[in-house]
Amino acid sequence: MRRFLILHGWQGSGPEHWQSWLAQRLRDRGEHVSYPILPDPDEPDPDRWAAALHGELAALAAAGGGERVVLCHSLACVLWAREAARIEPAHRVDRVVLAAPPAPGVAPELAAFFPTGADREGLAAAAGATRLVYADDDPYCPGGADAVWGVPLGLTGEEVPGGGHLNADAGFGPWPAMEAWALASARRSRRSLPSSI
Repeated sequence: MRRFLILHGWQGSGPEHWQSWLAQRLRDRGEHVSYPILPDPDEPDPDRWAAALHGELAALAAAGGGERVVLCHSLACVLWAREAARIEPAHRVDRVVLAAPPAPGVAPELAAFFPTGADREGLAAAAGATRLVYADDDPYCPGGADAVWGVPLGLTGEEVPGGGHLNADAGFGPWPAMEAWALASARRSRRSLPSSI
């Protein structure tokens, strides 16, 4: 049994986004899926988002045994990085994917989320495996996510050429490769995403 937590970014993901598509695909398979709307997504507050995250993780842990998988997009990646070291050991998850995290300074509305205080030890304590997925032309991470996030935090990165912000506007509605990663076993998912992105 698997349990999934899908976390959207600034302004939410919307019905055409791969996260919405994936949530429905997983539910259609009978999987346990939580896909909450975080507080005030248009005007996000890091403290309120943090409280929501910890509440969701507690609910995920209370739902029973089995693998716990978290899928973050955009600002939710920053949220995860900020809170990783504060996640209770009982709420630790098996796998996390951080898709298209933004860089500091890209939008004044997100300034309160930076600096994150993230470090390798905190991320390692929060999840058994953490994977970074990013595009080489993401307008919200002009420095490149591997340089901004991957190298400093020791994260294995997966580059999607020409993927923009990995959202619906960039063509990421249905995303079979992400679905395949979500449904893979923990051992198999430590490899790269399937190439059919």
